Amino acid sequence: MLRTTLAGLRAHKLRLLLTAVAITLGVGFISGTFVLTDTMNQGVARTFARSADKVDVAVQPAPGKDTGPRDDPGVPLDVLDRVKAVPGVTDAQGTVRGDAALVGKDGKTVGDLPNVGISVPSGNLLRFDVTKGRVPSGGSEAVLGKDLADRSGYGVGDAVTVLDHANRPHRFTVVGLVDFGIDEEAGSRGGVGFDTATALAMTGAKKYQEIDVLGAGKGAVAAAVGDGYEVLTGEQLAKRLADAAGADTEIIQAGLLIFGLVAMLVSALVIYNTFSILIAQRMREMALLRCVGATRRQVFGGVVTEAFAVGLIGSALGILVGAGLGAGAVAVMARFTDKVRMDGLALSAPTIAIGLAVGVVVTVVSALLPARAATRVAPVAALRTELEPAGGRFRLGRVRTVMAVLLGGAGLALGVLGSVSMAKGQAAMYTVALAGAVFFLAVVTAMPVLVRPLGRVAGIVPARLGGVPGRLAVENARRSPRRTATTTIALTVGIGLMSLFAVVAASGKATSAQKLAEQYPAEFQVQARTGDGGGRAPHALTEVLKKRPEFSNVFEVLAKDGYVDGKKTGVASLTGTALGTVLKPKLVDGSASALTSAGLKPGTAIVEKRIAEKHGLSAGRTVQVRTAHGTVPVKITAVYSTSATSLGALLVPEADFTRYFGAPDDSAIYIKDRDGVPPDTARRAVEAAAWPYPAAKVYSSAEFEKSVSNAIDMMLMIFGGLLGLAIVIALFGIANTLTLSVVERTRESALLRALGLTRRQLRRMLSVEALVMAVIGAFTGVVLGVAFGWAATNAMEDGAVFSLPYLQVIGFVLLAGAAGTLAAVLPARRAAGASIVESLAHD
Repeated sequence: MLRTTLAGLRAHKLRLLLTAVAITLGVGFISGTFVLTDTMNQGVARTFARSADKVDVAVQPAPGKDTGPRDDPGVPLDVLDRVKAVPGVTDAQGTVRGDAALVGKDGKTVGDLPNVGISVPSGNLLRFDVTKGRVPSGGSEAVLGKDLADRSGYGVGDAVTVLDHANRPHRFTVVGLVDFGIDEEAGSRGGVGFDTATALAMTGAKKYQEIDVLGAGKGAVAAAVGDGYEVLTGEQLAKRLADAAGADTEIIQAGLLIFGLVAMLVSALVIYNTFSILIAQRMREMALLRCVGATRRQVFGGVVTEAFAVGLIGSALGILVGAGLGAGAVAVMARFTDKVRMDGLALSAPTIAIGLAVGVVVTVVSALLPARAATRVAPVAALRTELEPAGGRFRLGRVRTVMAVLLGGAGLALGVLGSVSMAKGQAAMYTVALAGAVFFLAVVTAMPVLVRPLGRVAGIVPARLGGVPGRLAVENARRSPRRTATTTIALTVGIGLMSLFAVVAASGKATSAQKLAEQYPAEFQVQARTGDGGGRAPHALTEVLKKRPEFSNVFEVLAKDGYVDGKKTGVASLTGTALGTVLKPKLVDGSASALTSAGLKPGTAIVEKRIAEKHGLSAGRTVQVRTAHGTVPVKITAVYSTSATSLGALLVPEADFTRYFGAPDDSAIYIKDRDGVPPDTARRAVEAAAWPYPAAKVYSSAEFEKSVSNAIDMMLMIFGGLLGLAIVIALFGIANTLTLSVVERTRESALLRALGLTRRQLRRMLSVEALVMAVIGAFTGVVLGVAFGWAATNAMEDGAVFSLPYLQVIGFVLLAGAAGTLAAVLPARRAAGASIVESLAHD
């Protein structure tokens, strides 16, 4: 029986090839994912080993340690002296980090955020590569990160201006260029390096971020520094740096494997369909084997052996394809980042084993039901002339009907629960995802019944425009509902997921646009560039902007970290008459008049809803606010809700804010232009006014909205590219089905040719058949994707706006139809090229 099975494989090379392609693509995606992440892990290990061998022990503040409201987190300066006194220590240096904005040649600071001021140690504890020049020494020397040097145009020997933590300018000479490599923050924001003393002065830091030690053990250092600090070995420090730099490839691997599993699911459907068709076509062959003495077990074993052989061949090819995909992905990533070394492709034994195992198991499992069906072929079937019963009308049957109803009802119930009843957030999203998976199973169960009505709808236009070949094609697609359903459901998966992501992306854009309009009712915002997004915008700039004729309202939002009833709470204020006119918070409880500048009286405040719920505050209650001059009572007159997070938690009148706190911790200037002023004109006016202030950064709400939209488009493009593999596999499934169908209907095609159907008409018939099947699958996927996209949008957050990208959805259906037609080219050419006489004699 084994020899018979292997001989059958050799005799049907095309059948073997088409089945193996689906396996190859699915396994290729999974093995390519492992190749990419293994290569990245290998690069991470090499990259961070360069830092691990520079430090024996590192001292850091203990995570979660509360050092008090006014203390900076870090290691006190005197701890360094204790570490240096530990026996065996040959060197110990404290590291400093803070804000130090480099002023570019255009007079403005470089980048949207201030650059990172970093202490660059000398000697053996230097963990950075000096690519040119030397490390800084003294208060007049600095080094630049190589990325920052490229952006700013400065080099070794240039004189530069750097702003300190208070935005005061200082002059330095660039003495070197440094590759900060593993430091993600310095890489993204740009790094400026000083010696330790200068770094402390420039950043305003009162503590070290870390103390690096050479020549002593972890235990001795830990005993010297005492409790409240975390002591790490060099290897532990390297692992922490890797995680902080986003080099945790497990997350990347998990994300890619999800798409790989989708590809394998689609592959499994295609493989199952292929074996089902093959068994049906080989009914006489199986019956003849039974006639000559083969047992049911031998027939079953033969089909499973065939599946094992095909799975093994396809998986082996898939590993080679995956290595190629992984190499391509590594090459692309190497072009975009040099933070982690990506030299040398990693193809490990576990990757090969997993790829082979997944491909073989999926193929064998997919073939079990067809193999079981093969054992039911009666020996007398070998005497029949009909190879396969006609498809005709399909009935679900009692068990399948109950399953479809139960799964469909459960999916709908979970969808309603996640999108309507549950609190918005992660749990609701997971519930909707589960609902989609359950309802999809219901669709898989009921799909054969849906094929005939869907095929009739999808075939209306082709049947009318395609003449006799078009009508024949539509009937061919509808006459085998089970086969068509299994073929199209694979395409449903890919198109459904792409439609889901398209709806979520469009809804995300619409939601962000609405929230942006609420958060930034003014067209422009000016902030001082600081690392935490805060900082004081110059008040003098506000006065200049108020005098410009292009603007109708210019105001400031002042903010301070305060304490209300002993609990840390943000306190804010609005200058001028912006409250109630430009910024319009919504009343939740209390007096509506308090939500205007005129109605917010001295000694009162309004509180944001979430903070009120968190701290148990309500309208009418008097709270104690800690100020610079003691604690004062403040009466809450209203609770408000708003998306404008810049309003802070507790909003007080401007005069009270000044009396309570004096200068704010940070402030921002909001500018609303007059009606009829072109956006470009208004932007130039704002930038001209902000020119004398190097640290002032101008933000445009329109530009921010565009950046959000671009980010969403980029994510959609990535998801679309990954899901495209599933669609490609599904289209191979359609081509596979058509090819096998051509072989099955050899005599039928020849008879049509003998009755007058031309080769072109035969090709058109098969192309239209593929078109109808593709449209059925795409239409089902679009309906599912849009429905659960709506549910996912509702589950994401309160106030989410649903948006249907109808052009994209229509495009998915048209693209699937065109791709399905393209998939029919080779099968159609094969059918049209066959000899009529030989085909009529085909048995």
